This record gives sequence, C-alpha cells and structure tokens, in this order.
Amino acid sequence: MAADAVSADVDFDARIDEREAELQLLKSLMGDTKAFAELEKREWSEPGVAGAYARGFSKASDIVVPHLVAAVDAGPDTDALDLCCGHGNVTADLVAAGARVIGLDFSAAMLELARAAVPGARFVAGNAMQLSFRDASFDAVTIGFGIPHVPEPPRVLAEARRVLRPGGRIAFSTWCGPEVDGALGYVFGAIGSHGSPHIVLPPGPGANDYADPEIAYPVLEAAGFGGFRCEVVASSWQVDDPGLAFDFFRDGTARGGALLRPQPEAHARAIRAAVVERVLENHGEGPEWTVPMPAVVISARAI
Repeated sequence: MAADAVSADVDFDARIDEREAELQLLKSLMGDTKAFAELEKREWSEPGVAGAYARGFSKASDIVVPHLVAAVDAGPDTDALDLCCGHGNVTADLVAAGARVIGLDFSAAMLELARAAVPGARFVAGNAMQLSFRDASFDAVTIGFGIPHVPEPPRVLAEARRVLRPGGRIAFSTWCGPEVDGALGYVFGAIGSHGSPHIVLPPGPGANDYADPEIAYPVLEAAGFGGFRCEVVASSWQVDDPGLAFDFFRDGTARGGALLRPQPEAHARAIRAAVVERVLENHGEGPEWTVPMPAVVISARAI
C-alpha cells in the first residue's frame, strides 16, 4: 500500500510538472505570436511599405485576383467580405463582378489606398481573427495573400465560416514555397546565404504553410468547410531589371522587408547580386525577364 501511495504521488507530481512545462511553452509561444503580430502591424502600417506593395509587388498578386473572384462565384446580389484587403485589388474585381463588398484590413495605410482606388466598396479597420460582423452575413469571403500575415490562421478561417451563410464560399491565396522555382526562393535563399545572421524574424506561422492542401484542408474542415479545391496560378513579374525581385521584397513586404531593410550595405549588395544571378541563370540574359512568383488559390464551401 505504501509503495502504491508513493508511486501515485510521484505520478501526480510528474503530471503537475508536465502540465507546468506545457503552460510555460504556451506562454512562450503566445509571446512569440505577439512579437510576430507586432512586426506585421508595424511594417504594414508604414505608408511607404503599403505604397511600394501597391506599385510593385502587387503586379504578381494582381494576376491571382480573377482566380479568387471566380472561386467564390461572385456576381450580382453577392454579399462579399474581402479580408486582409490591402490596397483593394481583390475588392475592385469583386465590385466589378457586381458584388456588394466590405473590405477589412488592420493597416490604415492600406485602407487609405483602398478607399481611393475602389469607391464602390465599404472599407473598415478590423482584426481578421475577431470579426465584428453577425453570423451568416455574407455569401463569399476572399483573403488575398492575407493568411501568412496573421498570427493564427485557423482563427481567421473559423471566423470566416461563422460570418458565411451555409453554402457560401471562401477562397484564399498564398505564395508557393521556395521549393517551387520563383522569386520567393531566389530572395530568401539569397538572404540565407548572404544575409547578416543577426537579423532574424520572430517565430510565427510559416509564410507558405497554407499553400499545402495537407495543411489547409484539415483546418478548413475543422472550421466547417467542405468541397475543397486547389488551383496553382502561374503569376509572375515582368521586369527590365533582374534585381527588381529583391527591391520588391525589400520595399513592399513585411517579412521580407524586415529582413532586408536593416541589412548592412555589403550584405544587401551580396543578396541582390545573388538574386540577379539566379534570374539570369534561370530566365535568360534579357533585356526583359518574366520572373515567376507562383501562387496557390484554395477554396471551399461552408457546410
């Protein structure tokens, strides 16, 4: 009996210690997520970053917009919510399709651009992980490259399902990862080889996680979606400078910019030179280049 009691006490103490370790880990992860969220909000709140994205980087994301709009069957009498709307390129095509559209973003700088570009939509500031809209308010939800920029993508997808009517559709886009030939791999590979080891990002969700159906579909299913579809879009940049991919990431993105803008000059030159080398090697000697920036559009139906 005594031995059994001692064993039970030890087991109980071990479970307490294990639970305490789990709580400490969760606290650590929450801190990491908070730092990531602060970085995203800080970077996208800069008018210079928002404007550079709209002028340059978005030339690749613009190619994906019609695929998002088609994936949610947007048309007249569609009530659509464009989450993480940015400067309004997806919103504009939803309006052109005849939909009644609300665009939501956390960046005042992006919303200013969107309101000027798409007067036919309503734009609001908000948190995609905690929407203020009533249940079953919309027929369609689009998220144009916003999933990588939120601390907890499953919460965004769950909120999207909450505000969708049964049968409504969601579609979101994500850039393919560096394993697929394209500018993202060129730039981040060059950062890994030539960037300062002292410049790092806070831990956060993987930038390309939700391009993988094996990750995206289970999260969508848990949120209450079915009828999944996945489409790869051959988006790209048409450039007359083989180093513009570096410039686009440095000037007009959050993660890339946070890694590239603080680089010492020698490191920045080496990174850009490595990007130029990859573009010339893979896409010819110019004088113009089509630099791939492939994307994935994943869509589903609310059930």
